[in-house]
Amino acid sequence: MDNKSYTTKISSNEIELVDFRINEVINGITYEGIYGINVAKVQEIIQMPEIFELPASPDYIIGVFDLRGIIIPLVDLAVWLNIKDREEDISFNKKRVIIAEFNNLKIGFVVHEAKLIRRISWDQVQAAQFSSNSHNLERGKITGTTRIEEGKTLLILDLEGIIDDLDFYSDKQDKKELQTIDKQFSGNVLIVDDSTIARSLLKKNLKKMGFNVIEAHDGEMALSTLYDIYKEQQDKITSYLRFIISDIEMPKMDGFHFAEIIKNDERFQAIPLIFNSSICDKFSEQKGRDIGADAYLVKFDAQTFYDEIAKILE
Repeated sequence: MDNKSYTTKISSNEIELVDFRINEVINGITYEGIYGINVAKVQEIIQMPEIFELPASPDYIIGVFDLRGIIIPLVDLAVWLNIKDREEDISFNKKRVIIAEFNNLKIGFVVHEAKLIRRISWDQVQAAQFSSNSHNLERGKITGTTRIEEGKTLLILDLEGIIDDLDFYSDKQDKKELQTIDKQFSGNVLIVDDSTIARSLLKKNLKKMGFNVIEAHDGEMALSTLYDIYKEQQDKITSYLRFIISDIEMPKMDGFHFAEIIKNDERFQAIPLIFNSSICDKFSEQKGRDIGADAYLVKFDAQTFYDEIAKILE
């Protein structure tokens, strides 16, 4: 990788979210839950389609439907989130389906209402933190929170968790861990991801390849980590830190903004950078490469991951 400076500002450290609602009925009172999903993952929002049953599927899978020749699983988000729902309060046909694509998979999500698109700065998004007695709805299924008007809270869902739960994608899950390695590497790698599951998966594969792993939960923490490493390593940092792997969607500072900062910093711009994201649209991939990333990978195929790293380092 060359040492040129990427001076064009591409990242705004903002996210556009589709604001949707799921209602919960407790003791006869309806409470409106406010949720968000990244616009980059949303293809369209449709009325309830004709549904076909899918035998032996989890209870939150309503079935599958045909969208212009593509068979798509339909997830009832209220059930997945362990939310109580009464059909007499919300007509089945009045609900909406958000068609999302991430991790190279298309899934439909049933919601009670799709309201609007919000543009929110990542520094206004906090990582989800819950007490030990938190409701099941929250634990492990919320990746971030942010305040909106009237002091209300919008919850950003970790929809990638659904893929890990789906048995009929097990053939793809088998690719998550490297089976064979042609060459062992060495050195340190910084992984930047707010998901504990994603970091664990990356760490397992990188260690199998021979690397030591340094972890950061978001872009801010990653920058602080880089500054600390530079204090110790100075000009040797590029040999000490072989490359950086970063997610894109993260609280406080997203991957694009983090990457743009380091690509405009002479101390770090020569360190190879790989984006590893569930977002699989061409616009995001091109944006990543315009910022200066050496590769843009969609979570997670272990062999592709290994091949890209080998190509970059060799």
